[in-house]
Amino acid sequence: MPRVLSGIQPTHDSFHLGNYLGAVRQWVSLQESHDAFYCVVDLHAITVDYEPADLRRRTLLSVAQLVAAGLEPDRCTLFVQSQVPEHAQLAWVMSCITGFGEASRMTQFKDKSQKGGLDRATVGLFTYPILQAADILLYQADEVPVGEDQRQHIELTRDLGQRFNTRFGETFTIPKAHIVKSTAKITDLQEPTAKMSKSASSAAGIIELLDESSVTLKKIKSAVTDTGREVQFNESEKPGISNLLTIYSALTGETISQIESKYVDKGYGDFKKDVADVVIGFVEPFKKRTDEIMSDKSELERILKVGAEKAGHVAQETLQRVYDAVGFIRR
Repeated sequence: MPRVLSGIQPTHDSFHLGNYLGAVRQWVSLQESHDAFYCVVDLHAITVDYEPADLRRRTLLSVAQLVAAGLEPDRCTLFVQSQVPEHAQLAWVMSCITGFGEASRMTQFKDKSQKGGLDRATVGLFTYPILQAADILLYQADEVPVGEDQRQHIELTRDLGQRFNTRFGETFTIPKAHIVKSTAKITDLQEPTAKMSKSASSAAGIIELLDESSVTLKKIKSAVTDTGREVQFNESEKPGISNLLTIYSALTGETISQIESKYVDKGYGDFKKDVADVVIGFVEPFKKRTDEIMSDKSELERILKVGAEKAGHVAQETLQRVYDAVGFIRR
């Protein structure tokens, strides 16, 4: 089977609905058709300010949420990035064949450094895409499931892999981006023209998967709409209602037109209540399952041990090939 590799950062206390619908749900389905490697990228998480205790808790919580969402450790390789040291080792080698100019052109660094100020931006944030390239190349991934905003990083990965192969001989599989066109695009409940994002959205604009039901209900009832009352999909004229229709459709499997027909003679109040019921119907069992996994430390430790061993076996083999190719002496 073709191999896929993808990761998620443990930078918050809960995944949000955009994370699930935009990425994690696709990861679950890819277990069926691919040799799937998924990691919680805690090395990436320390490129910005953080608290160590928060990082440990959120890393475990991320693993628990991925399992609750449907990842099965017996059918995929689920692991924590820092537990496989070859990630950082390969990143150094790849940084030595990366031009300063091409690293400077990465738009995510520009965006994040502008927000926080260039003087406060870390070297780790600057080299983040190189570590990401190492993450992918280390596992000889054929495909990388990512959002459109990560396409530039995948192109850098491809460039670096091809550059290494040209200079040192065929070593890496050159991956391609696996961008699912039908993925639901979920936007901020308060700013429906903007993507739902922990870094950009207000707390009221994000549907947290581990929120209490009462909080979720309040957020959806308070979602920004327009002055009309017709429940119709029109992203330019009715972005708020269109976002709620997208959420409803993504979680129920009903088409947008089917949902619209149900609310022909109803207003926004009825529609929002039903959207909230649909979302709560999904997040309540998700939260319960996550809590169960978090309460069983021995099972979490088993999952991480098995995942690190499976990932480490592949990573060690790739890194040794790299070290031989660049001229390092074997220990």
